[in-house]
Amino acid sequence: KKFEQFDVVQDYSDHHFSNYLPPTQGTDMITKLLSKLHIINSSEKKHQQTTGPKQEWVRRIQQEWKSLERDLPEGIFVRVYEERMDLLRAAIVGSAGTPYHDGLFFFDVCFPHNYPDVPPRVHHHSHGLQLNPNLYATGKVCLSLLGTAYGRGCEKWNPKSSTLLQVLVSIQAIVFNTEPFFNAPVISLPIPGLPSASKRSLCYNEVV
Repeated sequence: KKFEQFDVVQDYSDHHFSNYLPPTQGTDMITKLLSKLHIINSSEKKHQQTTGPKQEWVRRIQQEWKSLERDLPEGIFVRVYEERMDLLRAAIVGSAGTPYHDGLFFFDVCFPHNYPDVPPRVHHHSHGLQLNPNLYATGKVCLSLLGTAYGRGCEKWNPKSSTLLQVLVSIQAIVFNTEPFFNAPVISLPIPGLPSASKRSLCYNEVV
């Protein structure tokens, strides 16, 4: 059986944000929202009588799922949860030519109740290691699109146009790049008595 890039699963017990109270709590958890990749149709029927901000939240995440199912690039895998619409897990495979080649990196995502007015919350399963300047040992993901790093203009989250797909692609392309040492401009500055930044970058790749 083909390993699907996008699929629906049930068990979310080990998800980092599993204890976060979802916006749909008390409304049957949007149960059976997805009929195994007939996501949009089933959920629209179930919630066509829902009104207000919650309806907009549901509709936006439906759009996110549809986009992910259709447009995920090679090397990114996503699982959504049948009973927790607010949670999602992504696995990103390190690209060839980078020090992360064929590595498997897991990210837990939570859509807050005021999404998309605010960006999604993302946690990296680091296992206590910092393998990239943008990925802290605590699990924090440092990315301008998430509001956790400095950014200008289109680099920052835009509620009307930014998507989770953009976040995942940014992590794959910008964070897991060929020279991650330069992701942190401060540490890559010339320092008297130390090798050049390019040599330190090579050493960083070897350690990673």
